[in-house]
Amino acid sequence: MIGYVTLGTNDLERAAAFYDALFAELGVGRMMETDTFVAWNGIGDGAAVSVTKPFNGEKASIGNGVMVAFQMESPTIVDKMYHKAIELGATCEGPAGPRGDSFYAGYFRDLDGNKCNFFHMAMPE
Repeated sequence: MIGYVTLGTNDLERAAAFYDALFAELGVGRMMETDTFVAWNGIGDGAAVSVTKPFNGEKASIGNGVMVAFQMESPTIVDKMYHKAIELGATCEGPAGPRGDSFYAGYFRDLDGNKCNFFHMAMPE
């Protein structure tokens, strides 16, 4: 149902380099870019993610309570991606690990302070 998600940035070059390196771990590359935004998509028919300078020309700011969650195929990939984000300069908002019986996630803030996570949910069989 979701086509794409945008994350605001005040430094497009820095934000794009962060997500280029992070998504490269999944084999995902850029799908579209202009002088004000860059978008990535490459995992099946899933939603795209982009970083963008605000259209109104105002300073980008983070949304309190807003988070983008990236679904991964396994807890091992959650660990890999969470640690890659931290290695690239993201800040920890909750280390990768189990949250209950069937949910596994690692939370971080990107270089602009946007809150994200990588997660895996084990569906009951």
